[in-house]
Amino acid sequence: LTHGNLLSNARTLLRHWDWRSDDCLVHALPIFHIHGLFVASHCALLSGTPMRWLGKFDAAAVLAQIQDTTSPRASVFMGVPTMYGRLLQQERLNARLTAHMRLFVSGSAPLSMAAFDQFAHRTGHTILERYGMSETIMLTSNPYGGDARHGGQSERRGSTVGFPLPGVGLRVVDDAGKALPVGEIGNIQVQGPNVFKGYWRMPEKTKEEFSADGWFKTGDVGKVDERGYVSIVGRSKDLIISGGYNVYPAEIESAINDMPGVAESAVVGVPHPDFGEVGVAVVIAKPGAKLDGDAILAQLKSQLANFKIPKRCFVATELPRNTMGKVQKNLLREQHKGLFA
Repeated sequence: LTHGNLLSNARTLLRHWDWRSDDCLVHALPIFHIHGLFVASHCALLSGTPMRWLGKFDAAAVLAQIQDTTSPRASVFMGVPTMYGRLLQQERLNARLTAHMRLFVSGSAPLSMAAFDQFAHRTGHTILERYGMSETIMLTSNPYGGDARHGGQSERRGSTVGFPLPGVGLRVVDDAGKALPVGEIGNIQVQGPNVFKGYWRMPEKTKEEFSADGWFKTGDVGKVDERGYVSIVGRSKDLIISGGYNVYPAEIESAINDMPGVAESAVVGVPHPDFGEVGVAVVIAKPGAKLDGDAILAQLKSQLANFKIPKRCFVATELPRNTMGKVQKNLLREQHKGLFA
């Protein structure tokens, strides 16, 4: 990443998120990742606004910083979905405690609709979701003006990452590189002043990851709807090809997550002697709820085409995650790869 990449992205975010001279950021993200190191820190540093710096994330400590009336008072918080889930577990999270906050941003992993809705209900704030990568910094964002508390007209839509940021080009193409119509799922490619120069000392890898006409292949799969909102369906490496059909885990996870008693789910593809690959679901229950894997699959059959239904569903106590809260699906695939051997 060049200094030009970093500066162009920080300037864009300052304008797009209406960064103000009296803002104060509650910073609880790790700084070995672009979310904490660039997205959060650069906005504060470039605008000359202070940060309330936490050495690590702790939900109670974050709420204490938000509640503290000492000047400069907190106004912005950036987190990952796991952080928002833990904030929602704090009973004192409410509209009164967060009344002075201006902006809550989520990224680095998909935010569930349940968390999106619950946070809005509890606080009156609509979380702003955005999308980026290490190679490109930020690419898209829901509108800042979408929070009704601030009189905005543009809608922040859950399960989307908003629109391409100013200066960023985004297109959805098939495996041959042909542009796809609105609403069709395909490979996301991007270009713009935020896109990196290349992989360090890896010219062949760099060449492979760019199209012939200079667009970066993100490796993400998604779609753009008729209003221009971008939705990420998943990573291309997570795509399940079962009996010749493409199965997108995010669609199945969304259906499972909407079921009563479900806190979260993950769907991965594992080898199968007949279909080539089939889906396996791992589901986490909400506190106090009891789930049955077979009942979940039976309910899915009334909602989705049969080829999309996972062959097995396991109820677990937790999902493996990395330090940014992303589910490590490679570990789930490894754990269950011999199920149908």
